[in-house]
Amino acid sequence: MKDYFAHETAVIDEGCQIGAGTRIWHFSHIMPGAVIGRNCNLGQNVVVSPDVILGDNVKVQNNVSIYTGVICEDDVFLGPSMVFTNVINPRSAVVRRGQYARTTVKRGASIGANATIICGHDIGAFAFIGAGAVVTRDVKPYALIVGNPGRQTGWMSEYGHRLDFDADGRAVCPESGEKYKLENDFVIKIEV
Repeated sequence: MKDYFAHETAVIDEGCQIGAGTRIWHFSHIMPGAVIGRNCNLGQNVVVSPDVILGDNVKVQNNVSIYTGVICEDDVFLGPSMVFTNVINPRSAVVRRGQYARTTVKRGASIGANATIICGHDIGAFAFIGAGAVVTRDVKPYALIVGNPGRQTGWMSEYGHRLDFDADGRAVCPESGEKYKLENDFVIKIEV
């Protein structure tokens, strides 16, 4: 007996793993070898290719294809129609299976609507990729990335608020009250 929900129009292939409490909506396709964690939500028209790994509580909005080579850790958000690639130099007449580059989206990161992630790069924990951004390099934890090509314009809290650092390199999230420190161009959350 399955302990997840799949809409009647979803296609769930044999040989995939889907965690308890996950919801898969209209016209989505989960392919063999895909691993989807607990309490995920996959919107309409989502494709999860073979060997993709999604952690727990991953939210995938409508019209997202997650290709072989992509790993999303827990609590990742993938916005509507965002795009992953998995080959740097695709050609229709050249078979590149087995040459897929790995892309890892670390815990708590958010990728905005219509953003594009060029394969082979890591998106750091709690990073925030703005809508329409094109990521062409690794992204630091807590970094805010916008534009094409994507460039870092600031830092974000775990609650998704821009962090304003004082002269001592300290900032406070306005929603959670959590404290952060900027040191050597990296942000860390200060545990109290």
